[in-house]
Amino acid sequence: MTPKPKTVLYVRVSTAEQTSDHQLAQARSAGFDIADDHVITDHGVSGVKVKLAERDQGKRLFDILQAGDTLVVRWIDRLGRNYDDVKAAIETFNRKGVTVRTVINNMTFQSDYALEGDDTAKAVRNALLGFMAAMASADTKAKQEARLAGVKHAKEGPDADRKYRGKRPSYDRATMTNVQHLLTQATTVSAIAKDTGLSRQTVLRIRDEPENCEAALARWGM
Repeated sequence: MTPKPKTVLYVRVSTAEQTSDHQLAQARSAGFDIADDHVITDHGVSGVKVKLAERDQGKRLFDILQAGDTLVVRWIDRLGRNYDDVKAAIETFNRKGVTVRTVINNMTFQSDYALEGDDTAKAVRNALLGFMAAMASADTKAKQEARLAGVKHAKEGPDADRKYRGKRPSYDRATMTNVQHLLTQATTVSAIAKDTGLSRQTVLRIRDEPENCEAALARWGM
């Protein structure tokens, strides 16, 4: 008997304080029918340093996903932030007959089975995949450079020799990263503020003064 196609949500959260609840709620709100036991979560795992197939839970996806299934992720950066890793993972799922979809912008990377015989559609999918994987990688590089600049600013700035660290940021590094990602998705400042629980002013500061925000996190060791 052929198993019924299933929809699986993969969640990667970077810190112990984060949970999969928000990403699951967001996916269901976008119309994805995901059962509680079809949520696969990796906690505290770097999307840069650890490949999907090497994560405790991520590697399960390669075993449980079958032809006809759909893999849902909030955005492809949940699979990874390295161009080659992300591209290879999605291509592997597509060849296996698994369609990969994103909650943000409702991107769809259809399986090879779904596109069988349509070389043009495959070429479009592959080109889009390459572009989006490159964007995820570039976004990571830009954030790393901003973080290094922020740390340097904290060490060399006017407050370097004083114990006063200013007001504690209302966001942690994971939240700042999330805000910066949402800003790349043409999401409004008001919507981001509502989604993250931050004030519009804070979202604007993260957008316009990333180095100062990184410096504040560095001063507080966050």
